[in-house]
Amino acid sequence: MNIKNLLASIVSQAMTQAGLPEGTNPAISVSTKAQFGDYQANGVMGAAKKLKTNPRELATKVVEVLTPQLVDNGIAQKIELAGPGFINIHLDKQWLGEQLKASANDVKLGVTQRGAALNEKSQTVVVDYSAPNLAKEMHVGHLRSTIIGDAVVRALEFRGDTVIRQNHMGDWGTQFGMLLAHLSDKLAADEVAETALSDLENFYREAKVRFDDEENFADRARDYVVKLQGGDAECAKLWQQFIDISIQHSEDIYQQLNVTLTRKDIMGESAYNPDLPKVIDELMSKEIAVEDQGARVVFIDEMSNKDGEPSVFIVQKSGGGYLYATTDLSACRYRVNELKADRIMIFTDARQALHFKQVEMVARKANFLPEHVAYDHCPFGMMMGDDGKPFKTRTGGTIKLAELLNEAVVRATELIKEKNPDMPAKQLEEVAHKVGIGAVKFADLSKNRTSDYIFNWQTMLSFEGATAPYLQYAYSRIQSIFSKANIDVQSISTSLNIVEPQEKALAIKLLQLEEVLDSVIADGTPNFLCNYLYELASLYMSFYEACPILKDGIDDNVKQSRLALCLFISNTLKQGLDILGIDVMERM
Repeated sequence: MNIKNLLASIVSQAMTQAGLPEGTNPAISVSTKAQFGDYQANGVMGAAKKLKTNPRELATKVVEVLTPQLVDNGIAQKIELAGPGFINIHLDKQWLGEQLKASANDVKLGVTQRGAALNEKSQTVVVDYSAPNLAKEMHVGHLRSTIIGDAVVRALEFRGDTVIRQNHMGDWGTQFGMLLAHLSDKLAADEVAETALSDLENFYREAKVRFDDEENFADRARDYVVKLQGGDAECAKLWQQFIDISIQHSEDIYQQLNVTLTRKDIMGESAYNPDLPKVIDELMSKEIAVEDQGARVVFIDEMSNKDGEPSVFIVQKSGGGYLYATTDLSACRYRVNELKADRIMIFTDARQALHFKQVEMVARKANFLPEHVAYDHCPFGMMMGDDGKPFKTRTGGTIKLAELLNEAVVRATELIKEKNPDMPAKQLEEVAHKVGIGAVKFADLSKNRTSDYIFNWQTMLSFEGATAPYLQYAYSRIQSIFSKANIDVQSISTSLNIVEPQEKALAIKLLQLEEVLDSVIADGTPNFLCNYLYELASLYMSFYEACPILKDGIDDNVKQSRLALCLFISNTLKQGLDILGIDVMERM
């Protein structure tokens, strides 16, 4: 359920009944301190200012109408008027227990499915993320797009939307002529394609050296580009070999990262090739693009600089070649017309923000993007080293993503072995993989998407603070309670009696999962979910210290209720981490 939405609906009706204009925002927010209740309605003050009336008097009228609707119906224990017009709502413990029980019995943990409610229509959301360049192996620069996009995709699906993943891989362009010429020579020398391409970075460097230094090689490379674009069968076969092996490199990373992208989600740049001339023809016929110095260009007046000069968006080069701009416009057409998208989300680094703003404006002008389709470019900051500069190797080179993930597992292995020296080798391998990969992902996902962040091994692998190991440990700690009690979790009663303050705090937090997921989905911000899970785990630790569960002398009804609460917490931690693509384990 969504307590915030429920309260907003009830308070909004009460405000109208108290004489406020219909549609006045009730401004419901979670209270930051216990003495101010559990939720606050702060909308009266803004309304009073517009109406030029006393906010406290207006709030008094709202409280008079609101009290029977919330208190008499058992939703709130009490409602208080505070300050100049704040309305503090203290939720009823028995009501919270009933909501928890209903949510605990639901496979979706009480999160309503879009389309189930009349005011919430499910959507088809196209999410463009990861998008590595197949000319090279994935490096640390691909991490954020891949895992942020995947977390948002999982949240959308959990909420009930239809998601279409689009991996816009770079599998086209002039660099492929160079690579295909080099691969052709390798195969002519009886090398096997898989062996030649086992190290993509090295293969790319070799080809680049030949392109720069070897006589006639550059001309051969350009010939390959012409053949490839012209549909030459032999060249296309060579290109397909390169693509297949390159994709396998990416698939290995996705599997290691626990990312849901598969081969069927790939929609590379090459897929749009047949549509590019049509895009240009349409832009020209609608007089959106014009010819300028041999190139086809859109001048975007709405994005003029301070001197009044329009933003320049080149859609076709003077030699007839196409650009990222052309491909991205074609992608808009495909996603709207073929995939029937209601919303398009694109995850790339912040340096591409201007490009995608231009794409959207031109696509809107050309009606490639109708008004009813949302287009959300979700930019993110960079991963930085301790020196505050982009994360690199000590020699200044790009760090391969596979190497980073392998190091995370090695470090996690040492850490787990130190804490559990007797852990069997197979279990150690499994736990270390989950902890190491989870640590890297959570450290990234927990940061504000738009900010740069410092990559730090020690912090991310800590068992204290907002880290994956802390949350994984909280989950396994709950499992140890079930193990000590020697009970099957299936037999735990779902009777939940909220009595102690720690239990109430947990109940409210558990019932906020839907609110949090809606924030993640609305803004493409998994850090809200990370923060929520950390707060939930922290509240659990406080509850564990204050509310004994298996201690002698504890009433059986109290014990069953607290075990049921533990089960709901562990299920929520597990589900929340799964949405982030992070695994849990029974024992650490």
